[in-house]
Amino acid sequence: MLIQIATHQPQMLWPIVQGTPHWVWGLLAALLWLGLTQTLPRQAGLRRALLSPLALAGFSAWGLVSAFGGSTALAGALGAWLLAAALACATSLAWHRAPAAGTRYDAQARRFHLPGSPVPLLLILAIFLTKYAVGVELALQPALAQDGAFTLQIAALYGMFNGLFLARAARLWRLAQRGSQGGPAFA
Repeated sequence: MLIQIATHQPQMLWPIVQGTPHWVWGLLAALLWLGLTQTLPRQAGLRRALLSPLALAGFSAWGLVSAFGGSTALAGALGAWLLAAALACATSLAWHRAPAAGTRYDAQARRFHLPGSPVPLLLILAIFLTKYAVGVELALQPALAQDGAFTLQIAALYGMFNGLFLARAARLWRLAQRGSQGGPAFA
């Protein structure tokens, strides 16, 4: 329905935006800041680099539970989310085995030197916009929360995003393991 509103009655989008709780815009600002910091070269500790994908996975899981918690399809949605995350992670790791060029790990300091990339920003925004669009759709059509096909599609989309983040963390973990064992810690 949101796509129909956007294409046939775009003037209705402004009231939707105005009706959005203020905390959502604060969350968006924080996520934008987080994503924008990822576009610049930076250093990150081992724990932070590996826990960030888990935090975003938690955000996605919260999105599923908050949207479909009362649905009988929640268990299937969580399964679809996990399956999509595993497939996206495996595919990404098969396609790009090494971290981004210029990534280094200092084993002594336990810190990564990471090049900037717009990819994390885009994935963070994709997760946020998916959560926002699902919230709007469910407000406009509450019966969608009980629609198994809709639930599975959204779960798979969240899972795909999370799988890409987890693949990045796995690449960094491998780099850290090589660096900790005295091997080359460059990618």
